[in-house]
Amino acid sequence: MEMLVIQLDKSTDTPLYEQIYDQIQMDISDGKLPVGMKLPSKRKLGEFLAVSQTTIELAYAQLVAEGFISSKPKKGFYVQAIEELAYVQPVEIKNKSVNQVDEDVAIDFAPGKIDTESFPFTHWRKCAKDIMDNSSQHLLLLGHPHGDFELRQEIARYLYHSRGVDCTPEQIIVGSGTEQLMPLVIRILGTDAKYAIEDPGYPLTHHVFYHNNREVFPIAVDDEGMDVQSLQRSGATVAYVTPSHQFPTGTVLSAARRTALLNWASSQDEHFIIEDDYDSEFRYTGRPIPSLQGMDKGGNVIYLSTFSKSLMPSLRIAYMVLPPVLLDRYEKAFIHYSSTVPRLDQHILARFMADGHFSRHLNRMRKIYKHKLLILTEALLSYAPDISFSGDEAGMHINVNVHTDVCEELLTEAARKAGIRVYGLNGYRTTPIDSDPSFLIGFGGLSVDEISKLIDKLMKTWDIQKDDGSM
Repeated sequence: MEMLVIQLDKSTDTPLYEQIYDQIQMDISDGKLPVGMKLPSKRKLGEFLAVSQTTIELAYAQLVAEGFISSKPKKGFYVQAIEELAYVQPVEIKNKSVNQVDEDVAIDFAPGKIDTESFPFTHWRKCAKDIMDNSSQHLLLLGHPHGDFELRQEIARYLYHSRGVDCTPEQIIVGSGTEQLMPLVIRILGTDAKYAIEDPGYPLTHHVFYHNNREVFPIAVDDEGMDVQSLQRSGATVAYVTPSHQFPTGTVLSAARRTALLNWASSQDEHFIIEDDYDSEFRYTGRPIPSLQGMDKGGNVIYLSTFSKSLMPSLRIAYMVLPPVLLDRYEKAFIHYSSTVPRLDQHILARFMADGHFSRHLNRMRKIYKHKLLILTEALLSYAPDISFSGDEAGMHINVNVHTDVCEELLTEAARKAGIRVYGLNGYRTTPIDSDPSFLIGFGGLSVDEISKLIDKLMKTWDIQKDDGSM
């Protein structure tokens, strides 16, 4: 095992763990670190570079999350195989389920709920008042069909700095939800397009393909994300993916799969990727996973996101970033369309973002959700080994695996009879599988004080006892 020579500049604002991550990531992408090579231990590399083990741990954790290295228990960290992008040099990252209604349910672990108590009403109200007081009568008229420029400009700035998305305001289309934008995408992709969807995956979006009579191929998701080899064999021309925090498994699409997916998209004309970045704002370890759109140099990625998780579902503002070739088709196909989002709402949001309230709100919510996640995972750990969990690096839900002979359907029904709604993973699959039951546990809408109590009640319902060592 060779020691890594990494030049650190402690005079810059770039954190040391990011400098270490950047150098290792580039060396792996350039082939300087061979596949299978064992990296130095966190302790040895920390001593060699004169930094703390925590700094090395953060760098290694980010590399593991993106699939550049793998962690083997009690053995160490090893370089993973990374396929080189077919059309671009290895990229250096720059600093630039449907919720049902049921009156009998007292506890709902829905993955889509947000923390409503922490919304910055005062700042939102001030932005609304400023817009109402200072705007002229032109806001009473229809605006730009793509959405007003002020909002699209703020979205473009935010995406560039937070997600590495490289786009102009002109490429952004604002709409009243992902499910409203998706049919527009399907129309401009044409009737010959065939769609690959993640299995398990997000049912509302998947239904859009079926309802528009498009051919769909479910592609299995494993611990690296969508199986690209299965995608290549499927005959699909468009891949719909949630790469930063796969819904519902929480898996991060690995670096190898990212390059393979982008190579697949660039291999033939009319191959595209729909990247749904639905909750990438909330990542709790390392820095955000880079967007596929930011890596794409062939104009093959359609980027989708929404303000439902970051602000509020009722705002009904989502957006998509179209590559140039599809933007031209969109403008020709929907020349007579009007934006589906009220202009007043657009301008309030634009002001909220321009004044810095949005970024401050996100920073605050990351801390709140991270704290809730910590309480949730600590509560679940007390029920090990009967309970395990995954997908806890990002988002507002995790997957809880129940190691029992009782099937998922019976556990779901037992919880329902106790007034608790849980969401089984099989409900998001095209074909249920017979394995240990797995459930999505959303924590965004739960209060800090009630999380442990609710988990205890759920476990009691399932007759699962706490580990003796935690008593």
